[in-house]
Amino acid sequence: MKVRKEKPEEDLFKELSAVKTYLNLNGKILSTSEPVLLYANRAFRYGDALFETIRIAKGKILFLNEHLKRLSAGIKFLKMENRQELSVRLIGQQMSELASMNSIKTDGRIRLTIFRNYDGLYTPEVNSVSYLIEAEKIKEEGFILNSKGFSIDIFAEVKKNKSKLSNIKSANALIYVLAGIYKKENQLGDCIILNESGNIAEAISSNVFVVKDKTIFTPPLNEACVDGIMRKQIIQLAKANNLTIYETLIPPDFLYEADELFLTNTISGIRWVGAFKIRRYYNNTSKLLIEKLNESIA
Repeated sequence: MKVRKEKPEEDLFKELSAVKTYLNLNGKILSTSEPVLLYANRAFRYGDALFETIRIAKGKILFLNEHLKRLSAGIKFLKMENRQELSVRLIGQQMSELASMNSIKTDGRIRLTIFRNYDGLYTPEVNSVSYLIEAEKIKEEGFILNSKGFSIDIFAEVKKNKSKLSNIKSANALIYVLAGIYKKENQLGDCIILNESGNIAEAISSNVFVVKDKTIFTPPLNEACVDGIMRKQIIQLAKANNLTIYETLIPPDFLYEADELFLTNTISGIRWVGAFKIRRYYNNTSKLLIEKLNESIA
């Protein structure tokens, strides 16, 4: 077995410098090869930050209103001060300009990070914020369902607490990092994360949907899942297409009874799961919903 060698940091900077791409820090365009954050950055020190991952599909920024609404709720909950630049019109314009500068013509990924300005230790001295926009290409045009269902397992080493913090997209992501390492070590496609009650909360970067007898089930927000933008879209699409869907707690054993299992996020749309331990799944519902999703963004 070959051991993969990590690249030295200076080599990574050389690679970034070779590709001319850009980012936006508080409205200022900078090269991605430039260091942009100070050592006292509170996102680095304390995870005092929020982020949104936003999909560009066929040249259009998707669900921006919904992303900024969720972001504003997180900013308010974390007692940060909002910025005028974070309006749909202004931030949308900056995102579009950055995507163009990074040669994103059809599909891409945008990450918008909000972090509280320094100084202070755990107690911040100010509540004003800065923002950082990143943009990169994606090969796929629109949402494409994976042709082969992947295998998943349960990451049980650390459980997610049930609180309002569980629903927001914060920079506190260690549980997902550990689940990602578990996924990699066990050659899985993804992992299920449990909440403190032992029920299903979500996957590493996705919400979870389970289908049994043509009825769809997904954990409610009080079960510690992220308030996913694509989660909302899928719930709406299911109802619009006369599919029965319930937000309810899901114990892990229910996965053995399920007919289908799929995961959702704003970048991939829908990914279907083919196997959980000895259980195998179909993907009829996934196929229908991703077709309707693509129609909705056309």
